[in-house]
Amino acid sequence: MRLATRTNVTAPADAAARRAVRPVICYEVDHLPRYDAALYDAARANLTLIDTVIVPPREARTFRVPAGHFWRIASIEGPQVGDLNLWNAHDLTERFFSGKTRALHATHVTTGDRLWSTLPHLRPLATITHDTLGWYGFDADGGGVHDVIGTRCDPYTNRLLKGTDYHHCCHSNLTRALAAECGLPLDAAESHVHDVLNVFMCTGFTRDTHQYFMKASPVRPGDFIEFFAEIDLIGALSACPGGDCGAQHSADVAQCHPLSIEIFRPAEDALAGWHSPPQNAYSRSHGT
Repeated sequence: MRLATRTNVTAPADAAARRAVRPVICYEVDHLPRYDAALYDAARANLTLIDTVIVPPREARTFRVPAGHFWRIASIEGPQVGDLNLWNAHDLTERFFSGKTRALHATHVTTGDRLWSTLPHLRPLATITHDTLGWYGFDADGGGVHDVIGTRCDPYTNRLLKGTDYHHCCHSNLTRALAAECGLPLDAAESHVHDVLNVFMCTGFTRDTHQYFMKASPVRPGDFIEFFAEIDLIGALSACPGGDCGAQHSADVAQCHPLSIEIFRPAEDALAGWHSPPQNAYSRSHGT
């Protein structure tokens, strides 16, 4: 029915020519801050573990990472997807902007990509410095790992589609975790929860209907994705109730596993010359 509605229209005579126009990349990114692999690789060569946070299945936990530190999200017991939120530790209104990250990098992110913050700040919050699933690329279905296209499972969509309430959707998990971390009422915390980086999740769009799909994650115990904190951060990670997201989410059916967050301090002199990126330089005059 969906496809019939779209195609039940007479095509114009020049339809083929209109479809054949050349695509243009929306953002020329040559002037973005360069990924300095040598700097990050040298710094990550001598790391000291300073904290570990375990995220239980179907729950979320918060963590704090000082600027200039590294952190890893790791699979420790079995295939498990995680939904990640990030905020400026001193200003929750500056948070991860998945849409702009997608537009500047790609639908799925990996080593060398950055996680950008919301307007008007628009600066890197974190940089991905290592990804053990970097080998995956895109599969025959068009699926890739670590997407910035999905929004997070939430109780509102679950109520809309299933007519039932489920309280361990990632949105609710993240809301409870942020409320506890910052001493906020649930409704105040919820307003800061935002679209996520779907860590370890394998997703894409179907080639026929162009619908968002998920498939079982390729992550295995020992795999991790590593980040560098460009500013002081609060993070929250939900161990998705979908487990490896190979069947469904927003339910207690899937086998779920914990995730580990490890925070590392580099050697004192490892980041000589590095500094946190400034906020975006636009004047905010908006033409007035």
